[in-house]
Amino acid sequence: MNTLIAVPSEMPGGLDAPLGAHFGHCEIYTLVSVTGDEINNVEVIPNIPHEQGGCMAPVRYLAEKGVDKLIAGGMGMRPLMGFNEVGITVYHGGPARAVGDAVSALMKGSLQQFSVEHTCGAKNPAHQCGGH
Repeated sequence: MNTLIAVPSEMPGGLDAPLGAHFGHCEIYTLVSVTGDEINNVEVIPNIPHEQGGCMAPVRYLAEKGVDKLIAGGMGMRPLMGFNEVGITVYHGGPARAVGDAVSALMKGSLQQFSVEHTCGAKNPAHQCGGH
């Protein structure tokens, strides 16, 4: 079964690109198509401006692209709820620094599913948004 994973990325995108710090504020997404433990395809797409529907615009955009899973370092509560509504499972990138490392960790089952504690604004001193 083919799975499409989206990862907020820094320029220029791709497997070696650094993870974007926050899903909605990244310039681009790296889309990684995976079957089992094999990467089939890697594509880089631009993010869309928040002005076209607030923080839900990127959620709908990724759903329209057929994304099944998203790996993020940070996001607010509203987009997390939006991803849940459209059926995209969100994972916390944890210590992964590059897109390929994060995808590999997800494929090995070592990433945590994103929860309220990971969201920006959560009362969790371990969460470091960096003010994005």
